[in-house]
Amino acid sequence: MATAVSTLPSFLLPRLSWTAPAARQGAVRHNGINATKPSRSLLQQPGLRRAFHASAPRRRDHHFDTLKFVQRLQGEGFTEEQSVAMMKVLNDVIEESIQNLTRTMVLREDAAKATYTQKVDFATLRSELLSADSTESNATRSAHERLTNDIAKLNNRLKDEIGRTQASVRLDLNLEKGRIREEAVSQELRIKETETKIEQEAGALRQQLEMVKFQTLQWLIGVCTGFAALMLGAWRLLM
Repeated sequence: MATAVSTLPSFLLPRLSWTAPAARQGAVRHNGINATKPSRSLLQQPGLRRAFHASAPRRRDHHFDTLKFVQRLQGEGFTEEQSVAMMKVLNDVIEESIQNLTRTMVLREDAAKATYTQKVDFATLRSELLSADSTESNATRSAHERLTNDIAKLNNRLKDEIGRTQASVRLDLNLEKGRIREEAVSQELRIKETETKIEQEAGALRQQLEMVKFQTLQWLIGVCTGFAALMLGAWRLLM
């Protein structure tokens, strides 16, 4: 039994193991013959009988050489009924393990369908991304062109405003220069008029001074002449 079990994979081992009584197994090994007493096989136990006969018997495919396995167990000291029962239990365990494994597996057709679906989804996603990218790029390009046109219009408007402002400033400067020039000319005329008036006043003053000088000289000459006449008259009287 130990040799047969050790040759099986670990995931195929049954969860419930069966061991023969030590005294009977020892007796069989020492005597070299099978026991003559009828013993209860695993099939005669109530629990296993319910497990094996719960459903209608059906033809099952065995996954290993059942005859060789039974003969091997009989060679190890088990009875025929025990060997057949253990073979059936092991076959059920192997079949259940295979069913559990096949539940997690996927058929090739399903895998192909899933792959095709993924490819279709990927192609759809790619086309959507490309269309979204193209739409976004078109929107960005149109927005860039609109901004470029707005900037060009704004530059032209600023140039016009700057030109008008410069022309207005030049005009104001020219007008201010003309006004300042006119003010300077008028100031020069006023200065010249003032200078002429001053010169005229100075000439008049000079003439008046000359007249005063002349009148003063005449008065002095008259005074001197009168005084001299008085002195001559007085001298003549005294003489």
